[in-house]
Amino acid sequence: MMSGSDFSPVTMADRQLFLSHYRKFPQVHSDNTFTNIICWNPYAHYRYAYLNENLLISSTIEGRTSFRPPIGPRDPELLADLMELCIKEGDETPLALINAAQRAWILSEYPDLPLHPDLNYFEYVYRTEDLASLPGKDYLSIRRHLNKFRKNCKPTVEAIDNRNQDEVNEFLIEWCEWKNCDGEPFLAHEKEAVIYALSSMEELGLSGLLIRVVSKVGAISLFEPLNEDTLVVHFEKGLPDCEGIYKAINAETAFYARDRFRFINRESDMGVPGLREAKMRYHPHHMVEVWHASREDIERVV
Repeated sequence: MMSGSDFSPVTMADRQLFLSHYRKFPQVHSDNTFTNIICWNPYAHYRYAYLNENLLISSTIEGRTSFRPPIGPRDPELLADLMELCIKEGDETPLALINAAQRAWILSEYPDLPLHPDLNYFEYVYRTEDLASLPGKDYLSIRRHLNKFRKNCKPTVEAIDNRNQDEVNEFLIEWCEWKNCDGEPFLAHEKEAVIYALSSMEELGLSGLLIRVVSKVGAISLFEPLNEDTLVVHFEKGLPDCEGIYKAINAETAFYARDRFRFINRESDMGVPGLREAKMRYHPHHMVEVWHASREDIERVV
């Protein structure tokens, strides 16, 4: 029988295990990437177990623990064990981040288990070419703002590397002062996550771009492959010094990726209305949908 003692804290030393496993079982949702797990670890306290050729992941946020479905070969007994563990050690929604393929499998084993859409964690996936070229009338307003930005602000674009990382750190300090990160608990955790990502770019296999306006860093993006045809943008930050800079870093990232990746995953909106509107404005090609199960429902069917 599975127990919490089967799970170990995630550390940088575990990266190769995750990458090797994900080569066999490619991921579609960014929350399962090793980068997101290790960068947000101080906030979500991730743990993992490797059982029966499956990777299992848990997170504990503010004392509430949830588990994710097994990643690997379909194993009904392992799923049953996980369901029992969800009841014993999980919170009120102990089984979460269930993607479409996992949902179909779980319902084949537990057809009476209600699975609820987790709209705040649906991820937005766009055609890379659309974000790079902004074609047609759907993108007319974005093109106008972007052209105005380029005309008025005379931006330059660079890859983030050892030569400019100190400047990017200074940019992040200024961005956090503008956003009042220290006064907003979640933003404080995001600050910690992005600084860790920046300092560990080489170890994590991340790439990044920055935009300068009048020689000063005004926006950045950090990204990596999610699977063979999708790039995931983990962090995208900009200062309000020149209107349109977020549209510019979005377009430059897509231009960088257009020859290698068909799609760009720009992660979820976490239920933030303004962010949801901004992401919809770019007309996603599709959403990566996820579901969760409640403790009460699991107890009823197991």
